[in-house]
Amino acid sequence: MHKSSRAPEPSFNRRRFLQASGLLGAAAVLGQAPVLADDTVTLPFENGERPLVKYPQKRPLIRHTTRPPQLETPFSVFNESVITPNDAFFVRYHLALAPPPAAELEKFRLQVKGQVKNPQEFTVADLKSRFEPVELVAVNQCSGNSRGFSQPRMPGGQLGNGAMGNARWRGVRLSDVLQACGLPAGVRQATFNGMDRPVVPETPDFVKSLEIDQALDGEVMLAYSMNGEDLPWLNGYPLRLVVPGHYGTYWVKHLNEITVLNEAFSGYWMSPAYRIPDNGCGFTEPGTTAKQTIPINRYNVRSFLTSLADGAQVKVGVPLTLRGIAFDGGYGMREVVVSADGGETWRSARLGQDLGKYSFREWTLPFTPAVAGKLELKVKATNRLGQSQPLEPLWNPSGYLRNVVETVRVTAV
Repeated sequence: MHKSSRAPEPSFNRRRFLQASGLLGAAAVLGQAPVLADDTVTLPFENGERPLVKYPQKRPLIRHTTRPPQLETPFSVFNESVITPNDAFFVRYHLALAPPPAAELEKFRLQVKGQVKNPQEFTVADLKSRFEPVELVAVNQCSGNSRGFSQPRMPGGQLGNGAMGNARWRGVRLSDVLQACGLPAGVRQATFNGMDRPVVPETPDFVKSLEIDQALDGEVMLAYSMNGEDLPWLNGYPLRLVVPGHYGTYWVKHLNEITVLNEAFSGYWMSPAYRIPDNGCGFTEPGTTAKQTIPINRYNVRSFLTSLADGAQVKVGVPLTLRGIAFDGGYGMREVVVSADGGETWRSARLGQDLGKYSFREWTLPFTPAVAGKLELKVKATNRLGQSQPLEPLWNPSGYLRNVVETVRVTAV
């Protein structure tokens, strides 16, 4: 993370926001959303047909559920740029009364309370004026990204590979805000709550926690800007938590409450939800459950081919450039290799511009199909710790952590 030298972003258009959020807020109350795209997509697994839906501030995205809204980025977007545009960025909520209505957001305050010496409230303007601004390019990936490919299948959103995105986040360090409120010795965790709410009181509120050492690491951010603009409403306006290298379950949207605790928090969304097997790899044999679990944490290594889709045709003897992305939980890429023969042989790809250890890293490889026929293109990344990807998919009961070496099947003609 570094201090930004960019010019201040333009002020938010309040009227435009209220118009957009009013439309979506009314739709959410009705359990509906404006559908402006007359198309569907079929994700490559059982029952994979989904509508393309256009919400305010968004281009048509793949809708999985309406209430709460769960919208996946069409995978072709990742070939447009290493930075995912705001209007294409995926959306994931847990509670049906989400996102919060504009009237509530107009009165936004961030409360910092609990075991602090000086509890305080902050507006976004307060954060901007009182603390040093910082920027970071980082991937936000849903814990259940790619769950739809798991075999055996399990409950939960049957997502393709598009529940992820890479953005330039701007905000202030969480550590600066916590220290301004005064932290006594012995505090253990901080919890984070947003303005989205359940419909019935029996549904647990969506509250997440971090160990205090992580909260003070100088990288966790209170973000108010995304790719040079105010956060989109569906991505957490006006403030969200950014936890670089960690799954999106921790990236609390519409963040309005931070509570510092002397003990470990045990709310539903930390336990039993969002847990992985505590066995060093996070996986178990299909159909089994782990004896012990831990909260899901950092991303494992992933890589994708973005320039060709499954089923595409390429021409024999015509040079082309294979292109894709790779990322991990914050150690950075050491190597990306590509196979055009189903994994029999591998060639090293060229790594593109390094936007930081938490960002997508573009890779490219010149390739000329030599003979006609079916080709299996595979891509495999290795990070700077030597961690890589399995050739066969691994399994756990929640459908988390998928990072198999992906295969794109094309035909040379």
